[in-house]
Amino acid sequence: MEQHILSLILFTPMAGALVVALLGRDASRLIKTVGLLFSLLALGLSVWLFLLFDGARGDMQCVEIIPWIPTLNVSYNVGIDGISLLLIVLTTFLTPIALLASWESVTARLKGYVALMLLLEAGTLGVFMALDLFLFYVFWEFMLVPMYFIIGIWGGQERIYAAIKFFLYTMAGSLLMLVAIIWLGSYAASLPGGAFTTDLLRLYAIAPGIPMGIQIWMFLAFTLSFAIKVPIFPLHTWLPDAHVQAPTAGSVILAGVLLKMGTYGLIRFCLPLFPYATFRFLPYLAGLGIVGIIYGALVSMVQPDIKKLVAYSSVSHLGFVVLGIFALTEEGMQGSVIQMINHGLSTGALFLLVGMIYDRRHTRLIKDFGGLARPMPVYAAFFMIVMLSSIGLPGLNGFVGEFLILLGSFRSAFLGSPWYAIAASSGVVLAAVYLLWSYQRIFFGKNERPENQALTDLNVREIAVLVPIVLFIVWIGVYPGTFLAKSAASTKQLIHRIEETRRGSYAGAAIEPGHGAQPGDRR
Repeated sequence: MEQHILSLILFTPMAGALVVALLGRDASRLIKTVGLLFSLLALGLSVWLFLLFDGARGDMQCVEIIPWIPTLNVSYNVGIDGISLLLIVLTTFLTPIALLASWESVTARLKGYVALMLLLEAGTLGVFMALDLFLFYVFWEFMLVPMYFIIGIWGGQERIYAAIKFFLYTMAGSLLMLVAIIWLGSYAASLPGGAFTTDLLRLYAIAPGIPMGIQIWMFLAFTLSFAIKVPIFPLHTWLPDAHVQAPTAGSVILAGVLLKMGTYGLIRFCLPLFPYATFRFLPYLAGLGIVGIIYGALVSMVQPDIKKLVAYSSVSHLGFVVLGIFALTEEGMQGSVIQMINHGLSTGALFLLVGMIYDRRHTRLIKDFGGLARPMPVYAAFFMIVMLSSIGLPGLNGFVGEFLILLGSFRSAFLGSPWYAIAASSGVVLAAVYLLWSYQRIFFGKNERPENQALTDLNVREIAVLVPIVLFIVWIGVYPGTFLAKSAASTKQLIHRIEETRRGSYAGAAIEPGHGAQPGDRR
């Protein structure tokens, strides 16, 4: 079973979706239970994978290769390193939480909803596991379908508009990526003794030799697709609409997992496949990350809708991730990886909390609330912990990622200026402003409406949904080494490969730690 653990994790939610589809439409409780059990089984398998994974190795582990389209050298090729490991665990962790959060709020077309949530989990897991570009593209596009229907069927009043906008934006970028994938495979075939291939590890070895002009075009094609998914400013306009109109569980998965597909793609594909183009564009992409940090925070500050406030905060928080990636330092890359996990936990919990209050008041406008700390003290306590996590309070998870990213960008020889870190640090202050201000108005503001004073506090199911997230928020904040140790070797190898490429000595082989360029070595 250990040899096929990735396939077990990948196909468990698919099997669950099939079982749910075969159940009777009226067996609502059985449908919920089966969906939750299959998602928990996938979580159990991913925990087993986490324990099996050797964090001291930077190469791909648990690799499975089965020929799929032999004439094109396309295969079912899956494997993970420490970066994808953490994202797989995050995906399997958030899916049962999202299903449990929907236990009472989703009643219409329940069978389709649960099946689509499980298929969405499978598609996302496939993206993080795929080591074949064609297979990656299949999972990347497959994921759009269940998310489109989840928003379009179970979303808010403008759900059709939001679903179509989400689909068109991501599809447009994906088509450019497909062209670049074909171009890469054809380039491999044009080499002496070469053949068309979409094997990622083979392409790692040959892609840096692509002429600069062609490499830039392919880098832009991949980066645009991933930038839309992150989203990087100014390609973010689909995100607030999708978040506001999606059901609570859809927003949790969208913010917690799907946005990370974009930042993961930048790390897995753009940097190692097109290193010279990365050097050319990294100041601009890091700059866009900083613009996103500040812009997302400023726009969040003026939002009247609490869910839209959380949605725009994602633009700000993921700007930190982009900055850490293109700092091209071990600290920055480690910070970006752990910040992807942190954002999934903190923002996912915020969307859950917003959904819980919406189920009670059927409004998300901040002005409609006030004084909720008195009738809902447990809810106020959970909201405070998650809010402080999102701000980056020391002792909670958000601080770890932001500190490493700021440190890495400050020391980056590739960025060449500490002003990137200085400008990004303003996002921490702005996050405190819009989150603390909204918390004060919602929980301690003056509002004499009897609807607010008659609200009931969290029930056992809602507490059970939030407690696991809060535990990990504190765990990562107090002892992040549990998770950073799993990705340390992978990020170190990636950075050393980039540094060796900068020196012009990359020959496709794995670079041993300690032989790369030093942080101060610039050319």
